[in-house]
Amino acid sequence: MVVVKRKLLGNTGLEIPEIGLGTWRYSGGIEPLRAGVQLGASLIDTAEMYRTESHVGEAISEIQDQVFVATKVWGSNLKYDDVLRAAEQSIRRLGVSIIDLYQIHWPNSRVPIKETMTAMEQLVDRGLVKYIGVSNFSVGELDEAMSVMDNYPIVSNQVIYNLKRRDIEKDILPFCLERDISILAYTPLADGSLAKSVSSNMTNKVARLFHKEDSDSSVLESIKEQSHKSFAQIALNWCISHPGVIAIPKSNSVERIVENCGASGWSLTTEQIDALESLYPL
Repeated sequence: MVVVKRKLLGNTGLEIPEIGLGTWRYSGGIEPLRAGVQLGASLIDTAEMYRTESHVGEAISEIQDQVFVATKVWGSNLKYDDVLRAAEQSIRRLGVSIIDLYQIHWPNSRVPIKETMTAMEQLVDRGLVKYIGVSNFSVGELDEAMSVMDNYPIVSNQVIYNLKRRDIEKDILPFCLERDISILAYTPLADGSLAKSVSSNMTNKVARLFHKEDSDSSVLESIKEQSHKSFAQIALNWCISHPGVIAIPKSNSVERIVENCGASGWSLTTEQIDALESLYPL
């Protein structure tokens, strides 16, 4: 049986699943989320903007003690009172007493970051939030947010990250690693395209890695054959092979949730990782 492995969340000392459950445009109902939790993917990520908090709340109503719930405040609600109000509304929709990870969905330069982070810290002081995170923050925005916080750390930055979108490796990923900030990788399957067979011309270098002369052979097909894993599992495993990175793919079916959870518990070889990164260069 697949059991999703766990990674530390920032510097909290708490371990959370390295494969979680995203809910942007989620329409799968209760069963896929519950199936994921049973397999160890007990991190469920939502947001007030997604309009899926009530669906998540229904799915976890009887298993709240098994679930780590992450949600987000929208970028237009970052004034002090708006942050507090938004958190209380999310708590009601989720049917929980406390939000495990509360994240700023997008930065908003029109609201002083000090005002927003003061409200986020107040939520922790009030016992409504356990941990503070951000989403879609650049290095500069992260640095500024951290500089105005008095009592609590930022433990995560949720950003887009997949084989086709590796930009965070230039600055955000090393910055976060150095400061014990976890990366929550959203869209880790590139809107599903990485879960499908990709016919692509390989460079001679990649072809040699796989001892193939046919430069039209697919790297993913080769790794699929070698690892006995699906394309989705290969792409997700590449993502979580990076220290500090947790992937939160979304799926509306139990079958796909089970498949995604199967990306945990094994490792691509160094050669396979090199081949993938040659196919999808930074």
